[in-house]
Amino acid sequence: MQLGANWFHESRMRVHLRVIISLLLIAAGLLYGSSRADAHAQLLETVPEAGARLTHSPEEIKLVFNEAVETNVGSIDILDSLSREVEVKSVKTNSDRTVVTIDLPGMDDGIYTVAYRIVSEDGHPISGSYVFVVGNPPAAKDASTFDLQSHLGHSDHGAASTQLTSAELVLYAIRVLYYGTLLLAAGIMLWTGLVRFNRPEALPIVRGWSLATVRAFLFGSILYVFFHAREVMEGQPLSEWGRLLTRTAVGTTWLSIVVLSLLGFVVLRGGGVVRIGWAILLLAAESWSGHASANDPKALTVALDAVHLLAASIWAGGLALLLVFWFKDRKEAGRFAVQFSGGAAASLAVLVLSGIGMTMLFITRKSYLWLTSWGVMLTVKAGLALLVIAAGAMLRARVRRGDLPRASLLKLDGLLMAALIVVTALFTYISPLPANEPVSYHQMGADMHLSLRVTPNVPGDNKVTLKLWLPEQTGAPKSVVLRFRSDLHPDAPIDIPLEPYVDDEIDAFEGYGKYTYRATGPYIPHPGQWTAEIRVMDKDDNELVRTTEFKNY
Repeated sequence: MQLGANWFHESRMRVHLRVIISLLLIAAGLLYGSSRADAHAQLLETVPEAGARLTHSPEEIKLVFNEAVETNVGSIDILDSLSREVEVKSVKTNSDRTVVTIDLPGMDDGIYTVAYRIVSEDGHPISGSYVFVVGNPPAAKDASTFDLQSHLGHSDHGAASTQLTSAELVLYAIRVLYYGTLLLAAGIMLWTGLVRFNRPEALPIVRGWSLATVRAFLFGSILYVFFHAREVMEGQPLSEWGRLLTRTAVGTTWLSIVVLSLLGFVVLRGGGVVRIGWAILLLAAESWSGHASANDPKALTVALDAVHLLAASIWAGGLALLLVFWFKDRKEAGRFAVQFSGGAAASLAVLVLSGIGMTMLFITRKSYLWLTSWGVMLTVKAGLALLVIAAGAMLRARVRRGDLPRASLLKLDGLLMAALIVVTALFTYISPLPANEPVSYHQMGADMHLSLRVTPNVPGDNKVTLKLWLPEQTGAPKSVVLRFRSDLHPDAPIDIPLEPYVDDEIDAFEGYGKYTYRATGPYIPHPGQWTAEIRVMDKDDNELVRTTEFKNY
């Protein structure tokens, strides 16, 4: 009978392992296949626009982002046709740090490249470059040099690579190490601050593992900060690293985490209040360096994230201690299991509630859950959490009956903890929102060429530019109508109040007259699938109709 029972438990353990491994493989596959469009901060708009050909030098360049950015580190370079750096007058940001303005000196005719590498508020590097042209550069009169048709929409802009590099794999491994040691160090500090381990046999175990987790966390935090700082400061001299760590919000948070990890050795000699205080400060600092710090309302999202981390560390640290006691001292394992089962139940309840709260704040539409890798990985994380709750319920039931925890349940709980840490390390590095892309539609035709741009293509205010090229014999259009129609309200189109303007871009087509219109305003009131309808009436009352579809989130 005992042999049969053992076989049954081992078989069930193998089933649990297969479930966990399957969930982790799904998460890894999602990470492997996720586009770099999952980047956190995005460049929404540039002035001048990418590919613009201007008749005279602009006075300034503007970069508009969807999140606050740090300009005290990194670089924003303006390069001329010979890759020489143009000395700018100043670089400044607006009050919420979402618009970067570069004041320029007068520039000669030429091809200019804007290259930027800065840091978003949540610590992720943002980099990119684009080209604009001033005047008619003598060294490149052939328009094909500028690939003009590319920026009008004729050619593929290129897809971002979806394959992970070895450097990225190392970074993810370090994130797993960091999050694991963070939760264990904070959790064990909390438990040793709340519970008295008075038995002589238990004290050396507790002290030894407390010291081991603090050492591991120091190692993990230094690696975490170093590799993330290296990613942010790629191409920058080491002398600039000090500015990152002292003059940016994310840098000072990273520095404070490393300082707290060093103070952990001193805290080990303190009492329970000191240990609990250290753990809370550490988790609060971590909450300021991720998604929560880049979302509104910031105070609420950061507070929820801190509570979520606190609950996770109580569960992870307590489970780690219970596993250690199980292998080292079964009597102490039985005593601690009574206290852990109650704390674990409460922490899991808080984890679920705070996780739901943060998800509701991060994403505003349920559909985003299956439109992004973040949403699908959240589902994986939820599946693992359900297994944890089921294992915890069985463990608590045995403890309440006065039995020792079953070894198979403890091992399953430990595997689930490891799986959750891996998923969380990946999960916290990708964006919870799908990326919006500006609309850039161009169509050629014998009767009409047209170009439609909508930037940044987000719910709310947008800049709309419509350009038409009609055959010279046709003349100017009699009327031009642009309508946006939502799939949610197809019978209620929005007419865009276009106004003619003088365009500085040099994008003429031989034999065609050019007519340009624009509008700025809240003409996309909500996210969804949209259809742009362009109706052009010529002088002979012939109507030309073109449509294109676009989506935003």
